Amino acid sequence: MSLSQDLKSGIPIVAPGVFDALTASIAAGAGFRAVYLSGAAIAYTHLGRPDIGLVSMAEVADRIAMICDRMTVPVIVDADTGYGNALNVQRTVRLFEKMGAQGIQLEDQTTPKRCGHLNDKSVVSTGEMVGKIKAAVDARANEQTLIIARTDALQMEGIDRALERAHLYAQAGADILFVEAPKSGEQLGDIAGALKGVKPLVANMVEGGTTPIHNAAELSDLGFQIVIFPGGIVRAMAKTAVDYYASLAAAGSNAPFADRMFDFNGLNALIGTPDMLALGRTYEDADGKDRHGEDAA
Repeated sequence: MSLSQDLKSGIPIVAPGVFDALTASIAAGAGFRAVYLSGAAIAYTHLGRPDIGLVSMAEVADRIAMICDRMTVPVIVDADTGYGNALNVQRTVRLFEKMGAQGIQLEDQTTPKRCGHLNDKSVVSTGEMVGKIKAAVDARANEQTLIIARTDALQMEGIDRALERAHLYAQAGADILFVEAPKSGEQLGDIAGALKGVKPLVANMVEGGTTPIHNAAELSDLGFQIVIFPGGIVRAMAKTAVDYYASLAAAGSNAPFADRMFDFNGLNALIGTPDMLALGRTYEDADGKDRHGEDAA
């Protein structure tokens, strides 16, 4: 099922953050109906740096292609500011759609942007962002590719202005609305109350961030149709990595950590090694040699 069709079902979508084909395939295996390719998670893992606009369009496109080659679950992609002006946005949308993205999120921050839960953000004019959204809608090849408009204006301009921006972005053609970093449960309710029925709404849960944590059912009751957990996997893996390396350094062996990790066979089972080797054998020559004339064994 496509993301567009899934939204029409009325059942809330929980989209965990992913940053590569491994995390995306594990999330799909856990039963999630969509995944969220987080720009922050790519910055954390690919660069070992914070989410401050360092990740390029090409780096994200490469991740989309690898993820969509590995699994068929719809991918929502964090496209930051679109990597430039309206013409850059068009190129971004065309490329990301071609790579397999079904949802493309654009935000109204200035460049270089920063994580929505960091302080001292700044936003472009409403008119500039409206133009970017129109450009994105015009650039997509398929109306089933959804444009998500995110506003970060709440921190600088207040909730009323952020809601006004969201309404204007909807009028410009955005399919989904995302008001980033509400500071309280009351603000979450105000956002949902003001925008419910205008377009489907995104809520973003960041442990330790600006917004108080709610579970998906609570957010659905408020009126949010998509709930994303963008950086949770990186925080979980980073904590595990800190513990793992400390254990290995202290013990000189993985033995103390063995119950918290896959062994060689376990990891190969997870990533489908036996199935891939079996598939490869179906393409070998009947005499047992591969196409290079070498013994297949």
